[in-house]
Amino acid sequence: MADQLIRATAADNGIRAVGVITTRLTEEARQRHKLSYVATAALGRTMASGLLLASSMKKEGSRVNINVRGNGPLGQILIDAGLDGTVRGYVSNPGVELPPNSKGKLDVGGAVGHEGYLYVLKDTGYGFPYSSTVELISGEIGDDVANYLVNSEQTPSALLLGVFVGSQGVTAAGGLLLQVLPKAARDESLISLLESRIAHLSGFTPLLRAGNSLTEIMEQLLGDLGLSIMPEVQMLRFQCGCSFNRVLGALKMLGAAELQDMIEKDEGAEATCEFCGEVYQATESHLSQLVSDLKTESN
Repeated sequence: MADQLIRATAADNGIRAVGVITTRLTEEARQRHKLSYVATAALGRTMASGLLLASSMKKEGSRVNINVRGNGPLGQILIDAGLDGTVRGYVSNPGVELPPNSKGKLDVGGAVGHEGYLYVLKDTGYGFPYSSTVELISGEIGDDVANYLVNSEQTPSALLLGVFVGSQGVTAAGGLLLQVLPKAARDESLISLLESRIAHLSGFTPLLRAGNSLTEIMEQLLGDLGLSIMPEVQMLRFQCGCSFNRVLGALKMLGAAELQDMIEKDEGAEATCEFCGEVYQATESHLSQLVSDLKTESN
């Protein structure tokens, strides 16, 4: 099934639902960064969260950054997701692996850490970006992002996330975001009903692995509440905006003296993009041209 995003409403537009399948892009991230099982799950959940948060933005070019900094061995998780359906991200220590948790599942909470902070930066395209910080409550990502939505955006939310990774790589990944909008937020019975239904689900990836589509999963949860699924299906992909020209631009900022030193000592330069793992090689010729350009500009 292709990576995709669909949107829906229910309860007379009192509930907003967004679902994503992110299997392929999570597998691409796993391969690019050589991620362990638990690092794949942690980054995959965070990328899905970013795409779900970005889906509610309005202006073309809007993007969301999620930065998770826990006290676990995985280190920092940083992702960048856009309204256009693109996402990229990395973890500081991609090779970290831990034994399964008490439920026999990948110990994402232990890898991320149960103490720390989640930072969200939203660039809505209307001036200064909006930023918010909340403390981690579990390190499992889903609980932490939902906590952010409740405390920073005052929107009662439930977030289901899942990544199934085995010996053959990622075979199922995605998420579902349910939000009770202001017009229905005072209906405690509606919120309780959603909480009860979500609590009885076995998880998100088991539903995907059983062959359920996003539409079918939403029907199971909201079908009797006036579910209306929007016809547009948005394709999702792992995409990084790095390029060799950007690398040269960054090298140029080092200045002529530093570039000349690199030519003499290293006979070139190598740069690796943290977000996608792409490696760029700048030869002596490239660096010499940058030095020449800097001298010309200074005259």
